[in-house]
Amino acid sequence: MRFVVDVMLGRLARWLRILGFDAVYLRDARDDTLIRLAEDEERVLLTKDARLLQRVRVNGYLVRSRTWEDQLREVITEFQLQPLIDAFSRCLECNVPLTEVEKETIANRLPPRVTECCQEFYLCPSCQRIYWSGTHVERMSEKIASLLREVSEAAGEHEPCSHDSPERR
Repeated sequence: MRFVVDVMLGRLARWLRILGFDAVYLRDARDDTLIRLAEDEERVLLTKDARLLQRVRVNGYLVRSRTWEDQLREVITEFQLQPLIDAFSRCLECNVPLTEVEKETIANRLPPRVTECCQEFYLCPSCQRIYWSGTHVERMSEKIASLLREVSEAAGEHEPCSHDSPERR
């Protein structure tokens, strides 16, 4: 799944990236830019702007939830994303897939305590940002596990969402 996310859903975009989904998010993008990206790159436009989806014929979904956690659960459920999750595989800043890198090649860019405790490192080939599994990843992993449990529990209580719903085109 590939998404383009409107400016009202920045945290959702970030968490989609954390889960490993290709989610383009441009802070200052105008509606016409979002529409063009959705069409040209065959992305699903995620928006909170019902008028935007009514004005144009684009593959889009109206996100109804208010909080980013509920938005994330909503999108995971609507698009049945759970089996496609590949957490921590994309750069959170540029959305590019990360590549594994040897510690020796980046050791001079790491804090000393990280060099001592961590063995696996990932690099964004675009912005050169370095990622490793620290306590922040543990906290995010716990949050992901909790969200996915909630999605699974809710799926057991309700029928799956219809892809012909008025919120989605």
